[in-house]
Order: sequence, then structure tokens, then C-alpha cells
Amino acid sequence: MRVQGKVVVVTGAAGGIGRAMARRFAAEGAAGVVVADLDAAGASAVAAEIGDRAAAVRVDVSSEEEVAALVETPFGPVDLFCSNAGVIDGHGLDASDQDWNRLYAVNVLAHVHAARAAVPSMIARGGGYLLNTCSAAGLISCPGDAPYAVTKAAAIAFAEWLAIHYADKGIGVSVLCPQGVRTAMLEQGLEDDHLTARAVKASGPILDPDDVAGTVIDGLAAERFHIFPHPEVAEYVRRKAEDPDRWLTGMSRFVTSLTT
Repeated sequence: MRVQGKVVVVTGAAGGIGRAMARRFAAEGAAGVVVADLDAAGASAVAAEIGDRAAAVRVDVSSEEEVAALVETPFGPVDLFCSNAGVIDGHGLDASDQDWNRLYAVNVLAHVHAARAAVPSMIARGGGYLLNTCSAAGLISCPGDAPYAVTKAAAIAFAEWLAIHYADKGIGVSVLCPQGVRTAMLEQGLEDDHLTARAVKASGPILDPDDVAGTVIDGLAAERFHIFPHPEVAEYVRRKAEDPDRWLTGMSRFVTSLTT
């Protein structure tokens, strides 16, 4: 998957990783970039940065109808749909059913909505690509935030299912799984001194969104399922698979070290 000449949709593109990806796709020669976000003003600002090859759309990704409308772009059919929007909660067992439902709607169902909207026309045209931002938390859990850890794991499981069922129909699938990235979400967590943010800060380098976007370009070109801006995540996943009990013990100790 090379972006040059392609039509791309990026949700959650008003800031952070989404903004960086939208800008990088344009720099790589995308034919058109749909900058989609709940923050309409932010999406418009990013589209203005890019220029004529960008269009801003306000979208609530928890709405299947609104996500479906994204594939009707002014640039033509969508070649690459980047389902990037996500939310974090910050709760454990105290998370309400409303908290769980909100994160499930954005962090899981939004990917389902995107696939339903994009895949049929991609198949009809001979292929296409889905990139879902899922976070390292979906592979190695998330200290301090149960709904985030669980929904990101579910998002990866859904992407795996898509890859299994649609590879022979020309559909490529990748999951973007970074750890710490310098975004408003992380900065707010650090300001609030939340356990999740402390864990991210202690786990490795905090990357700039532009660096993540560069890794995305490389990962798409190689058509890797897992795209790891932090290479160490692959090692964590290997250790978890080899000895889950030891990994769980280590994670428990890590959380204890952050709370005592």
C-alpha cells in the first residue's frame, strides 16, 4: 500500500496522530485526504494546512450513518480508510456502564462501521486497505484504565478477523499500536497525574505524532499487520506469549511500583 495517488480517509484527524497522518499522506502524494473529526473547526484547520487535496468533515464515529457518509468523498472512491479516532476513560472497576458503552462505541464499533462502509466498494474495485489505530494497550493491557485496555484489545481482534476473511478479496489490514505519543490525550493525563499516563511515561520514549506517521508510511508499504512505532512493543508481545504467568506477575509489579 503506497499512498501516492490514493484517496484516504482519516478519522480523529483534528490533532495528534490523526493530524500527523493526514499531513503525511498529503506529502506522500495522496490524491485526496478526508480530514474527519468530531471537532469540526480542528478538522477544517488541518484541511486548510493541506490545501486543495483535503476536505474537512465533522463526524461522530459512534454513528454508523455518519461514518458511512465518509466514503462519499469529493475525490472519488476510498482506497485507504484510517479508523483512528479513539477515547480514553481513566477508570477501573469504578467505570460505569455508560463509560464502557462510550468507549466500546468509539474504540470498537467505529472500526466496524468503517469496514461496513468501505469494504464492499473496495472489493468491487479490486482491493483497498484498512488501517485501524488500536494502541499497544490492546496487546499488553493498560494500567489504570480497564475500558481502554479491553476495547483496544477487541479492536485488534476485529482487525485480525477482517484480515483473515478478506485477504483473498484484496483487502489489506493493519493495526497501529503505539505506546507513548505526545498528544493532548497524554498531556492531559500527565497533568492529572493519572496512573495510565505515569505508566506510559515510564514504559519508553514519548514520540512525536510526525514520527508515528512516518512509521505508518513504512508499515503500509510493507503491508505489516502490526505497525509498531515503538519497536519494543514487539518484544513485550513475545514475552507475553511465551510465558503469560511471568508477564502478568511483571505487569502487576510494574503497577505496584507506580502506586507506592
